Amino acid sequence: MGQPQKPIAAEQQILSLGRVLQSLREEDNVDVLIETTISYLQEQFDYKLIWIALYDRLNHVLLGKGGITPARDTNLHKRVILNSGDLLEQVVIEQRPLGVADLRVEIRAAEWQKVAEKCHIQGTIFLPIRYKDRCLGLLLMGSERWGYLVPGEAKARLMMVLGELGAMLYQHEMALQQKQNKRIDEPLLGLLENLRTLNNLDQRLEAVVQETHKFVSPNRTNIYWFEREGRYFWCRMSSQLVKINRDSSNLQAAAGMTVQELSDFYYALSVNQIVSIGDARSSLKSHFTAKLLERLRVRSLLAAPIMWQKDLLGFLTIESNEPRIWTETDKNFVQGAAGLISLVAPTEGMENTIKQIQEDAQLTSVVAQNVYSEYDLHDTLHICAKKVLARLGGSRFLLLEYDHEQKNYQITYQSQPHNRRALIFALAGLKELDGQLLERSTQAIEIENLDEDLRFFNWRSPLLENGVRSLLICKCAPGSTPTTLLVVTHETHRCWTTLERELLSTVGQQIGVMLHQSQLHIHSQQQQKIFQTFEQCLHSLTQAQHGNQAGEKYLERTALEQIAAIMNCPLAVLLSWSPGESWVEVIPGVTANSQFGIVTDTSIHVKAEALIQWALAQEGYLTLKVDDLPFETRKWLNGPGIGQIFVMALHTTADYQPTGVVLLADHHKHRWSEQSLNATATLISQLAWWRRQKQINQLLESTTEELRQLNWYKNRRLEEMQRTAALSLSQIHSLGIPTNELTQMRYQLLLRQLDQTTTSMNGLLKLEQWQLHISWETMPIASLLKRSLERVENLLKQQKLWIGVHGLGQPIDDEESPKNSALIRGVPSSSTQSAMAIAGDIVKIELVLHELLVAACLRSYRSRIDIWCRRLDERLLELSITDNGAIEPQLMATLHHNTPKDVLASSSFSQPPGLHLVICQNLMQQLGGELHFYELPDNRVVSRLLLPLASSNP
Repeated sequence: MGQPQKPIAAEQQILSLGRVLQSLREEDNVDVLIETTISYLQEQFDYKLIWIALYDRLNHVLLGKGGITPARDTNLHKRVILNSGDLLEQVVIEQRPLGVADLRVEIRAAEWQKVAEKCHIQGTIFLPIRYKDRCLGLLLMGSERWGYLVPGEAKARLMMVLGELGAMLYQHEMALQQKQNKRIDEPLLGLLENLRTLNNLDQRLEAVVQETHKFVSPNRTNIYWFEREGRYFWCRMSSQLVKINRDSSNLQAAAGMTVQELSDFYYALSVNQIVSIGDARSSLKSHFTAKLLERLRVRSLLAAPIMWQKDLLGFLTIESNEPRIWTETDKNFVQGAAGLISLVAPTEGMENTIKQIQEDAQLTSVVAQNVYSEYDLHDTLHICAKKVLARLGGSRFLLLEYDHEQKNYQITYQSQPHNRRALIFALAGLKELDGQLLERSTQAIEIENLDEDLRFFNWRSPLLENGVRSLLICKCAPGSTPTTLLVVTHETHRCWTTLERELLSTVGQQIGVMLHQSQLHIHSQQQQKIFQTFEQCLHSLTQAQHGNQAGEKYLERTALEQIAAIMNCPLAVLLSWSPGESWVEVIPGVTANSQFGIVTDTSIHVKAEALIQWALAQEGYLTLKVDDLPFETRKWLNGPGIGQIFVMALHTTADYQPTGVVLLADHHKHRWSEQSLNATATLISQLAWWRRQKQINQLLESTTEELRQLNWYKNRRLEEMQRTAALSLSQIHSLGIPTNELTQMRYQLLLRQLDQTTTSMNGLLKLEQWQLHISWETMPIASLLKRSLERVENLLKQQKLWIGVHGLGQPIDDEESPKNSALIRGVPSSSTQSAMAIAGDIVKIELVLHELLVAACLRSYRSRIDIWCRRLDERLLELSITDNGAIEPQLMATLHHNTPKDVLASSSFSQPPGLHLVICQNLMQQLGGELHFYELPDNRVVSRLLLPLASSNP
């Protein structure tokens, strides 16, 4: 099937192909091109039936141009109508080859099925003749053999010939179309010259209608004019009725068409698109095309918009009662004629336009003047709303402000007719697409029909319920997130011009400037008020801290009154507790009325109260609604007027625990400004420090008083001890010396001891009556250790401890050790004492060493204590005491890092041993040494004492 007629050499096939391609390129006559192609196909391919037809796109038919057939009575120049479902139409539409194995049984090619039965044609192929994406014709080739496969080499030659034929047919069609096209430049130039000589717009529209009707030759030519107030079109000029006014009695010809009726047709014209509806073709959707043609009672339609400054003034139409294919020439002429109308239309109301521009300039100047005037904001908006509504023909003037807390737009100002109620609802926040639309828009956005428009969809229901059918909306700040919006609404479907949309946008920006200036003024007043209140509060707090005002909690009450003044809230209280306590004391500050009452005599636990724990968890302040509070909290915070709560803990630093929470309450509608919140937070922080300082001062005063009493008591007791000892000594001296030698020695020893005690008491009373006196002595370190260890001898036995001393030299013999102690090892005897000696106040250093040994013994049991001595340098001696006892981690951390001690908090520093160790640390710094505490990796505790060495010179 499809084999060449005779086997020929490849060279001959190529030469034949080259000759036919050359012939096709050089020929201009279509009939000769087709005859040349048929001759080549008959010569090179074994097909009994060959038919070539050209495609008429306008009428959707195939025109036969010739071929070969076994039956001479077959008409190869016939006109074949393409019907839906035919094989021929499928090839033309899809522009792809199609094969049939037996044409005699193919019902989808009825015309050629009869020819195939008559001529015994079976295998048939249908090939489109195309150029680029355009179908120019069709080739049919049939064989007496069954099947339709064509070898690859033969198929390639066939496609090359058809491709060249398609290119030549396309060139011929383009040349013919150029010859047939009418020139539109001369008629349009003549029409333009004619329009210049005419006086009014109606005469010019008549001239355009007549010239368009003459050039295109439709059944009717009409000009429809657009009325924005009612959103409808009316026929202003027609070729059948030369001039039609809105007051004309011929209502049928001038009947209006609403935008709702025209729908897609209107929106296409609004974006300056020409609308073409012809024979089986339409630039609109199919379902609407039929409705439009039925409404206009036509079969074909061509419409061009009449635009002025992006606004639709109307449209020019040519209408036909029969299906018609509109040519490019027709479209270009109608579009050009509509463009000429766009140029002459504005001259009709030039005086009104100039007057309107002047009024618009006056309107914007009035708003601008009010920005710099001393008028109240409400009065200024009233004047502006009245002028804008009169200019734009609106029914409502709305100013919207976005509420970040409620996530919606609140109506901050509105103006409407006296017979219309004010809107009392809020509008939902904008969708993302609507917000982006407002941000990018340089003029007001127009919603002509709120019922159908999908923009601002979440506003549709509440606005429709209140009679809004169309609206203009614009932002009041250029290029920013739309937080302030200006809206003008209307109760009917209507649209506005570009000039009107730009005017509203300009007014909106000026109102935005006015609002911004007003906000700055209010902000400045708030700042000034806060500054004055803050200054008064600081002055009052200073007086409360340093003065002697009567009454308890004067500082707290004064601060709460000033804080309430800054926040302008009716309730301010302080939930207070002392360090280490668990129950809260409610300190009332301000309670404006019974609506903001609070139960002050209730029991509130610090850790159990959720509101307190929430405040403690925050570094700053916390605001919440009353509905967020748990039931237990609302039992005591039960004022019916309370809608929102402010709480903030009295924080100072992370090292000190808060001792109170400030609580403020107000109506749920009242909005606290950011400035007020920040100023209140600063004032509460200052109150926290003042309150802490006051508590510290009270504690220090109390402690000082106690120490004075204690010092007085000790001095008096020491005086009594001195007096008694002195009396005893005088009595001993008066007895004389005993005769017994042993008694005499003991007697003399007691006398010396009493004398030394008396001497030391004299020094204590005279030199250290109210403060420490630092003396300077030297002592060998071994002697110091010996005396210190003797003082803790009983404690070592009690705790079953063993002490080792390292770094002083050879240990003394057991029999030479004091009291033959078996618990102390490493202390040298007097004959082998180390030469190391320390310098300073030996009595106080000995007391410190004794305190360290006592602390180590008390925290150890049945274990070992080691004392290590070594010279660090020429100035200092290191004395380290290690034990296996346990020490409180917080105490160790504080002693080791020397962190600040919270004197108000209940801790281990308020009582021994922590208190004594801290005293020892501070005392060693005064004595020129150092005292450190740390823990070894094996959990042993080290007390490291650095002592100044005595001079090496004797």
